[in-house]
Amino acid sequence: MWLYRIVGELLLGSIPALRKAAGTDSPIQIEKGLHWDVINANGVRCEWIVPPNAPSDAVLIYLHGGGGVLGLSNTLRKMVGYISLACNLRSLIPDYRLAPENPFPAGLNDCLAVYGWLLSEGINPNRIVIAGDSAGGHLTFSCLLAIRDAGQPIPAAAVCISPNTDPICNGKSMQANARRDASLSPKFARTMMRHYVKNHDLDDPHLSPLKADLHGLPPILIQAGANEILLDDSARFNESAKNASVDVTLEIWPGMWHDWHTSVPTLREAKQAIDQIGKFVEEHI
Repeated sequence: MWLYRIVGELLLGSIPALRKAAGTDSPIQIEKGLHWDVINANGVRCEWIVPPNAPSDAVLIYLHGGGGVLGLSNTLRKMVGYISLACNLRSLIPDYRLAPENPFPAGLNDCLAVYGWLLSEGINPNRIVIAGDSAGGHLTFSCLLAIRDAGQPIPAAAVCISPNTDPICNGKSMQANARRDASLSPKFARTMMRHYVKNHDLDDPHLSPLKADLHGLPPILIQAGANEILLDDSARFNESAKNASVDVTLEIWPGMWHDWHTSVPTLREAKQAIDQIGKFVEEHI
């Protein structure tokens, strides 16, 4: 994992090179036994990843990470495949617009359009879970707040893996874990967020969930690594959510780094964390 972190920092000056190194333009590969398809949902390109025997009336909307700058990769597809199997749910992955070409709120608007499309297709919100990792975790919180504020029915639950909740990247763990996180550096995180935020108002609660009124959100599972630089982002959101009477669970995994789930199936803790996600989703769908 340290190699990915080093390469990421070296390529920060070139978004095309960074995307290429992340494998976002590689030929699509899907784990055996899973069905893959591409659809257009309210004008947004999306990918389905479907386990055998998954029910047709329930959906996991998965919002991929990458700082809001990097696109879909096979590493992400593999992880979502394992999550889909653990939850026994179809996963719909929005290929949302990316910064710096399309900064906030473009990606958020795309994800909201996909949620609206599922509702228009007759999927009961009580059979929808929204999940995401890293910047996708941030997008998950943004979506929940925007859905609630628009008066739309909220989904059954949400899952956030190593989420960013602070667009200025000012949590204590940003420095405390700067030399422990094998995946993400403070420099990389702050650069991605600058691209994503651009000139948007940082007081917008849909961009800064730590500043938002969190009342009325659905049950949320947050998983964070004890060694990751965004640990404090999860801890602060967890505290705010509890104060707003949200049913929130924060799991802190000892020795784990940012987004360790992407190391499934070779990393035991990645599979264990994904299995926990499956149990949480089963309880709320």
